[in-house]
Amino acid sequence: MKNILVVKLSAIGDVIHALPVSYAIKERFPEAHLTWVVEKPAYPILEDNPYIDDIILFEKAKFRSVSGFLHEIGPFRRQLRARPYDASLDLQGLFKSAAIVWNAGARQRVGTANMREGAHLVSRPVRGAHAEGHIVERYLDVARALGCTVDEVRFPVAVSERDRAAAEMLLAREGVQDGRAFVAFAIGANWPNKRWPVEHFAALADRLYRARYVPVLVGGGRLDETLAQDIMAASEIPPVNLVGRTNLKQLAHIFTRAALVLGGDTGPVHLAAGLGTPTVMLMGPTDANRNGPYGQQENAIEVDRPCRACWKRACPKGLDCLAAITPEMVVERMRPLLSR
Repeated sequence: MKNILVVKLSAIGDVIHALPVSYAIKERFPEAHLTWVVEKPAYPILEDNPYIDDIILFEKAKFRSVSGFLHEIGPFRRQLRARPYDASLDLQGLFKSAAIVWNAGARQRVGTANMREGAHLVSRPVRGAHAEGHIVERYLDVARALGCTVDEVRFPVAVSERDRAAAEMLLAREGVQDGRAFVAFAIGANWPNKRWPVEHFAALADRLYRARYVPVLVGGGRLDETLAQDIMAASEIPPVNLVGRTNLKQLAHIFTRAALVLGGDTGPVHLAAGLGTPTVMLMGPTDANRNGPYGQQENAIEVDRPCRACWKRACPKGLDCLAAITPEMVVERMRPLLSR
């Protein structure tokens, strides 16, 4: 194959889960030109990936109005059709990704097993050997359908020397010099019921300080900044607060320095797992079998309730599942990872 198109638009965690597809394709078709279509929030994680030759930005907001659609569709279609694609992989499986695939006009079109909104009418759903397994393997099953052997699973994340240096300088300014052991807390999540209570984070931070580990808060956005302030206020010794002070690539480097990363089912935590950093994920509404930290699913802590993995953004029973996961439970899971 000479030209291959991957469509995985969002969210950041989902795009991270799909990263191994780029490596698998290039291992099987090293001469192929690989183009990836993505939305703006996840664009940075794909930049400088040595296994992606071209990135097409899909700016969804510009297509929402009739006038916007008419203005944007022509240039976007021409960009898509700059190459004659031998195959396309729809890893999003929704109407918007199906429309992109249809406009690209690939000769062979495959997609994930659980396609919705009519996407299965455009691309052939692939129900592979891992259809009930981790989402990373489900995406790789689509690559396998094109003939990829997937002998090795890699998450290519290219961090520039500039971003490395900026991350190191930021850590050093906060007293976390090279050689100082620290644990990163990814404190936010898009779903409210994926967030661990600030009181639990504060209690764990105090325990880590006593064990001579520095707790470091990471995240982005106004809500995470508010959560960080609440955690610091509830702690005996305030953790180091890096919320809103890093980009994705700088955060990736910080994770390679961390002794461990802790958080809910969210993009930064999946990034840490993909980089091979010891990762503990706290889970309630989502399923560890599908969304746990890849390669470390034994480090997922699921709430002990029969209704767990309900996939609801708000609990109809009014329960806070992650609140039932105590700091003591987390310490027990972290202890063997930190003693390595």
